[in-house]
Amino acid sequence: MCVVTFSTLPAARGYVEETAVDWPILIDTDRSLYRAYGMDSAPRWRVYGPRTWLAYVRLVLRGRRLAAASGQDVTQRGGDVLIDPQGAVRLLHVGRDPADRPRVSALLDVVRRHTRR
Repeated sequence: MCVVTFSTLPAARGYVEETAVDWPILIDTDRSLYRAYGMDSAPRWRVYGPRTWLAYVRLVLRGRRLAAASGQDVTQRGGDVLIDPQGAVRLLHVGRDPADRPRVSALLDVVRRHTRR
């Protein structure tokens, strides 16, 4: 597994400290990987739409503290890509907005389906 970000090295280090993720992190400053997987910029009405606000409210209700984007491009779409060891893309999910992510169970189903072979 790998985390891909377009942010700076200090921001990536902050992410590692905040999340305690121990996966490799790839910094894609020119966003060529994002473009290759169809993750372009989202319109601002999607970024700041009702689904995003609802996701933020849920996080706050769970005790999470929201941080400012601090100069990051908030319109950059994120997503999830699962690639098997042979290099085949098994799942490609491009987020419509910041709240659009596949369920963890759906990701695990794809992993299980492709590791039984």
